[in-house]
Amino acid sequence: MTPFEIGILSVVAIVVLVYLGVYIPIALGLVSFVSILLMRDNFDLAVNLLKIAIGDSVMEYTFATVPLFTFMGLIVSKAGLGSDIYTVMNSGFRKVKGGIGMATVGANAVFAAVTGSSIASASVFSKVSVPQMLAFDYNPRFAVGVVAGSSVLGMIIPPSAMLIIYSFVAEQSVGDMFLAGVIPGILLAIAYVVAIFLMGRLTPSYVGGRSADEMEWMSPMEIADKTLPTLVLIVAVLGGIYTGWLTPVEAGATGSLLGLIIAVFRKKLTLKTLWHALLETGHITASILFLITAASIYSRMLGLAGLPNELGDLLTDTRLTFFWIMFIYVLLMIFLGTILDTASIILIVVPLFLPLVEPMGLSLVWFGIVTVVGAEIGLLTPPLGISCFVIKATLNDPRISLKDVFIGAFPFALVMLVVLIALIRWPSLSLAILN
Repeated sequence: MTPFEIGILSVVAIVVLVYLGVYIPIALGLVSFVSILLMRDNFDLAVNLLKIAIGDSVMEYTFATVPLFTFMGLIVSKAGLGSDIYTVMNSGFRKVKGGIGMATVGANAVFAAVTGSSIASASVFSKVSVPQMLAFDYNPRFAVGVVAGSSVLGMIIPPSAMLIIYSFVAEQSVGDMFLAGVIPGILLAIAYVVAIFLMGRLTPSYVGGRSADEMEWMSPMEIADKTLPTLVLIVAVLGGIYTGWLTPVEAGATGSLLGLIIAVFRKKLTLKTLWHALLETGHITASILFLITAASIYSRMLGLAGLPNELGDLLTDTRLTFFWIMFIYVLLMIFLGTILDTASIILIVVPLFLPLVEPMGLSLVWFGIVTVVGAEIGLLTPPLGISCFVIKATLNDPRISLKDVFIGAFPFALVMLVVLIALIRWPSLSLAILN
């Protein structure tokens, strides 16, 4: 077989292995190692490339953003900032049809800005928001759909683990990726609120719910008490990066320190809580490092096979326009989203398309935002919608099936698709803060 044929088979093999349940880094690393061995028939070369991939991943200074932002997210989650923001938002939207759903979206958007984790958001708001919506007679499918849809905001609003992974794969600045994610994240949150408002007007029976007039307005002091810690964190972290006063690594360290201080003042931090947060940070950091290392050797294997160049020549020969290239890319992302998680999609697909996008003069930062939003749709689609599974597991309510969660999330997946099309049509939405 030619190197090109081996490269094609290796991509197929990785997708099949991941779909069969093989751990993603193992699938990437193993298939890449074997492919290099078959192409060059040189065991030492394959081992040396593996050593280089590991060394490059471990020695990257910006990799320190991963444990720092992960630790910050875990600490503020345990400090109860998510439920506090939700309480404030709920007070503001209490008289609007679907208001609790809008409050959930708003709270998720703010919570995402200090955690960067869709899984954490799905877990927190499944416990906080869904029971309250059910208590006010909202449709269970709408209730879980709102939480599932808004939980993916954690993947695009910085600090996002997916933006960090993309920045390593595409060799882009983590700080630039964070800043580029702000406007798309806010745009997606606004689109969700508008969609809920329209659903409340056009399909009130699907939304359900009754007035929450018995809920009292919060006083300015109560609002300040519940929102000020989160706002301080957001301003310190994102403001520090935006002004250039802090690098992403320094911003992560600052956010972690502030998170610890907030947790201590709120009397939410015990030695046991701190130990669990540190352990979980270690587990998440190790898994992401493993992912990045495997992606590094995978990229080298693709280059050795000449697969990106061949794919580029193929698209050039067929004279595909920008529209059709992006159409194929988005279609591929949505299809893979039905069987793979977001990290897998980024690690497998991005190295194939980067050599095609770069010669077209397109911004790789913008391409990263498009990639993450496109891959996020997969978090809401069966059979492997991770956020939907987390919500079902967290609720543990026999009245709500996994099917209900997926059906409830479907309208929000459509809204994401509309926002994705807007981001592709107007790249300035992603790059406005950088310019």
